[in-house]
Amino acid sequence: MTRRPLVAGNWKMNGHRAASAELDALIAAGRPDADVLLCPPFTLVASFAERASGSHVAIGGQDCHAAASGAHTGDISAEMLADAGASAVIVGHSERRADHGEDDSTVRAKAEAAWRAGLTAIVCVGETEAERDAGRTLAVVGAQLAGSVPDAASAANLVVAYEPVWAIGTGRTPVTSEIAEVHDALRASLASRFGADVADGVRLLYGGSVKPANAAEILALENVDGGLVGGASLKASDFLGIIAAA
Repeated sequence: MTRRPLVAGNWKMNGHRAASAELDALIAAGRPDADVLLCPPFTLVASFAERASGSHVAIGGQDCHAAASGAHTGDISAEMLADAGASAVIVGHSERRADHGEDDSTVRAKAEAAWRAGLTAIVCVGETEAERDAGRTLAVVGAQLAGSVPDAASAANLVVAYEPVWAIGTGRTPVTSEIAEVHDALRASLASRFGADVADGVRLLYGGSVKPANAAEILALENVDGGLVGGASLKASDFLGIIAAA
């Protein structure tokens, strides 16, 4: 199956209204041969979605609460993101798992909330440096995938992002054979659980210090269908280089 590449930018806790110039540059660059998703901080989702309306750039959120509404100060629901114009949401990023103590069951509930609101869930998995050094990468990532992805997964509502924790923002990346091994295992795990038709359609993204200089080599791997990009997505010039590689 031919899967259309997806390049998603996660701005994390970066960006003010002036950063709309970077979005404008992405839009002005024209439609690439890949899907483009930008996930700015919550304060910019609505304005970015309005600005990108009718363009090839989609807007997403960086997290959501599992509930649709309620007494959850400081949180945002998937329904609120959809109302603001988002089409996708990242759940289970390693920074949420580490900084906020989110476990697989929490991530699973958030993915279900995303689907309830009509959003695509980008479910993140990845191992720490200690887990990789102990030879536990496939076991850890496989367990996260099994625990974090709900039973109603389909190629239309799910994207999986593999982000080795030790490579995020460090400038370090695994060698291509290590990336390929994990992505191949993720595809096989999805096929075992959901069947080949679903597994063949789900896009698998790689994240972890992706930049223009290494994007082409990584994104050329068979089961790498795009990237989840952090710091290199903050500047349109860098992000466009990665998009072109896809």
